[in-house]
Amino acid sequence: MTARVLGSSGAELTAVYVPAEGDGDLQLAEMVGGSGVPYTLPTSYPLSGDSPVAAAFRTGLPQWLSPAELTERGVPGSAGGAGAEPGNGTGPLPTTVSLGVLPLGGDARRLGCLVVVDQAADAFDADRRHLLELHADQVAAGLEAVEARVLARTERRSLLGPGLDTLRGGAFTLVLHTGRIEADTQVLELFGIGPTEFDRQVETLLERTVPDDVPALMSIVEPGGVPVAGQQLSFRIRRPNGELRWLTLRCRVLTGADGAPERMLGVVADASYLRPSADEVSIVQRLSAALAGATTIRDVSRAVISTLRAPLATSRIAVAELEADRLVVTALDPPEPESWPASWQSEWRSEWPDASCHSMPTLEGVLRGGHVALWPPGAALEPGLAGIGPGGLAVLPLPAEGRIVGVCLLGWETEHRFGPEERSLLTATAGLVGQALVRAHALDAGHELATMLQRSLLPRKLPELAGGVAAVRYLPATMGLEVGGDWYDVIPLSDGHVALVIGDVEGHSAGAATIMGQMRTAIRAYAVEGHPPDVVISHANRLLLGMETDLFATCCYVDLDMEEGIAWFVRAGHLPPLLRYPDGSTEAMSVEGGPPLGVAEDAEYPLTEVGLAPGTVLVLLTDGLAESATLVLEDGIRRVREVLGAADPADAGRLADDLLGGSKRRDDDVAVLVLRYDGMRVRPTRARWAVWRLPDAVMHARRFTGRTLRSWGVTQELDVALLVVSELVTNAIAHTQGEVQLDLTLAADRLRIAVNDTSPRAPVKPVSVDWESTGGRGLLLVSAMSLSWGSVPLSGGKQVWSEISLQTDERIGGAEGEEVP
Repeated sequence: MTARVLGSSGAELTAVYVPAEGDGDLQLAEMVGGSGVPYTLPTSYPLSGDSPVAAAFRTGLPQWLSPAELTERGVPGSAGGAGAEPGNGTGPLPTTVSLGVLPLGGDARRLGCLVVVDQAADAFDADRRHLLELHADQVAAGLEAVEARVLARTERRSLLGPGLDTLRGGAFTLVLHTGRIEADTQVLELFGIGPTEFDRQVETLLERTVPDDVPALMSIVEPGGVPVAGQQLSFRIRRPNGELRWLTLRCRVLTGADGAPERMLGVVADASYLRPSADEVSIVQRLSAALAGATTIRDVSRAVISTLRAPLATSRIAVAELEADRLVVTALDPPEPESWPASWQSEWRSEWPDASCHSMPTLEGVLRGGHVALWPPGAALEPGLAGIGPGGLAVLPLPAEGRIVGVCLLGWETEHRFGPEERSLLTATAGLVGQALVRAHALDAGHELATMLQRSLLPRKLPELAGGVAAVRYLPATMGLEVGGDWYDVIPLSDGHVALVIGDVEGHSAGAATIMGQMRTAIRAYAVEGHPPDVVISHANRLLLGMETDLFATCCYVDLDMEEGIAWFVRAGHLPPLLRYPDGSTEAMSVEGGPPLGVAEDAEYPLTEVGLAPGTVLVLLTDGLAESATLVLEDGIRRVREVLGAADPADAGRLADDLLGGSKRRDDDVAVLVLRYDGMRVRPTRARWAVWRLPDAVMHARRFTGRTLRSWGVTQELDVALLVVSELVTNAIAHTQGEVQLDLTLAADRLRIAVNDTSPRAPVKPVSVDWESTGGRGLLLVSAMSLSWGSVPLSGGKQVWSEISLQTDERIGGAEGEEVP
């Protein structure tokens, strides 16, 4: 008997009344139970009457009536009332029954009433009332779903009775701290479990749940999970005969005397009305057809966007592969950087972002769990996710071959509420896309390996620069193998200098990408050692000549003094750099150059010096941006200059995007490096001292440091600085030969102490020091007293440095740039 959902024994009636069309009555839509009982309920109630049904509908408040109250109010069908409706063939309600009437729907729109008749005189205790209220919510949800489907099919139905599948359900009580559950026969029948087979453990019911829906279900039924009022959870189960069935759950948590959650009351109902609609099935069919013809990762991503964007009315879609702990984005819609959160824009180093999963812990947790996750509007998420879908966000892990190979994110700008059908659709979509990604990899494994190699050889993130902002964009070719040798780099150097590098290895192959990585690493090493720009390029040329390759490379190298604005350019067969001056005018610089790297062993690479005013924008580019099969180089440079002159330099990243333009077909790779030179507001102050190898050399170094720092107004950290100077100078004199030099630099809130010597051997901090030993504690003291410290190789030696944090009230007392003798 369906009425067992109420959790009690005995015969009773359960009925639903809905407003009739065109008049002021509540009409009986469906009634279940009461088989063999000699009473029934009227077929309608006037809304203007004083019956409990009409009162519940008008006020929105449940009505709980005992037998005495029924007789007193003269309810139709009761012993003291007007009797049964004509034609029912049944007698009046006996004096022993109780009546419960619950409104369906909210105040904004009342859907009807749920009426329950129970044989017991005291049938509606606190637990029964909770269960009936939950059941009324279930019935209301069923009415709304059925009505929505009727409207979608433009059908007309006077009564919704045949669609009230929510009446076929049952109730349960769960003890939270033990997991013991008491479920009636209707719940067990829905799960396909016989009464004698049920061991009263909640895990037995969870075993029948479809794995993709278990996390959402566990978030409510496990201890500590508190359901949201009015929330309906829809999930799927697999019955023993293999049948897949939709169920809905509504529950309420009751607390104990101490206020802690103690028991959960819930109702589970059949939800066959949640079966996928024809529209949802057609979406899956269209996606399957599109993915069947996709042979590359890019094709798979485009198929996902073109198939899901319009039907789901999403604002943003991102498809990304999972490589180790990084998300390699393969497609975005919309593609413009400004349409995505700021944290994504900061990773926009190539055609799409390339971000670490660790930067978005919520996303990382979803990928680890492997199940579709949905967040409603206003969910508390990290900015990198909240900005994608402020109105609603869906994260779809893409499974294949027992692992997660990628992720698809769908975001809505305006409020979007997820229905149970949508979860099923998205789950099916995720499985199709994951398998398609694996197939695409198998079809083009060589290309994917080379692309991954090329991506790993380029810098993941540009450093922050004092006195300027750098941005870079890299786009692979869209024709051919799509693997080239373009590279770029931004290398912080000592004394406020920075090196900017852009280059291009001949050809498009995995070999070109490999040579590119070797050249980038070599130039970075030569630059960090402190060689002048022309020497850096000469060394790189000889290195490439010594490799077993016939490939050559072009390169443009810039050494920029961020304090003075002086730049030294070296060009090896590469395109000239472009300048945008503060007044908006542009210039293709006339920079002397030498042949490409790897061509001539005795090649010379002259230096060109240029002064940059604050507000100047420097652009380095590869020929893929300015030259193609249909565009000659001169015209391409002119077009790039026009865009550069019209762009807004306030946002270096946006300027780089403007330079790329909207071309989708590219014959060659494209790399663009943009630097906006702002100049330093407070220029560092420096002092230098040559340390003579005398018995009292350390004493003289300390005196020089003391005089200098006092003249700069640095007094609170003076003792710390003197101790660091003593240890670094002592180590240099004791363990090296040749010249030793002490450099002091005061910049903003930090003091940098550097000691240069002629030994290339880096200092090693001891792991432990014996108390009886007479040395070995110097570097331990430096490490303890410094904000940071380290060593870098220099031409013919090394530099050991230490940075000390200064108090905010310490300031420069001497003139900028003054050297103290």
